[in-house]
Amino acid sequence: MNEDITSKIHDIKDIVEIPDNSIFIYYGLIFLGFLLSLIIVLAIIKYFKNKKVNQRKIYFDILQNIEFKNSKEDAYTITKYLRLLIKNDREKILANELINELEEYKYKKEVPQISNSIKNKLNTILGIIDV
Repeated sequence: MNEDITSKIHDIKDIVEIPDNSIFIYYGLIFLGFLLSLIIVLAIIKYFKNKKVNQRKIYFDILQNIEFKNSKEDAYTITKYLRLLIKNDREKILANELINELEEYKYKKEVPQISNSIKNKLNTILGIIDV
């Protein structure tokens, strides 16, 4: 009897198993999302890490903005930041000449105004230094 019914119904077929890959797609999307967020976080960290303050530029700006009102204090400031700023031999020679000329403004109680030749030498050195 069972065979008789199946022979009459030709439209019904056996159950076919359909492969289900949705779980792999789901985990793949989670992995790609995690990877993308990790790349974005690392890019943001790298961007802010490269925003470090350039100390040489700060020293250069301090030297460039000296107003020459207090000669003794300015002589010490020029000496300090010029020593921190120089790198190569040519700059060292010029800076040492300038620092030697500034010695007369440092160790006295009363000092005259800084001369124009010293100001010109400082401007020359600042023009040579690459920041």
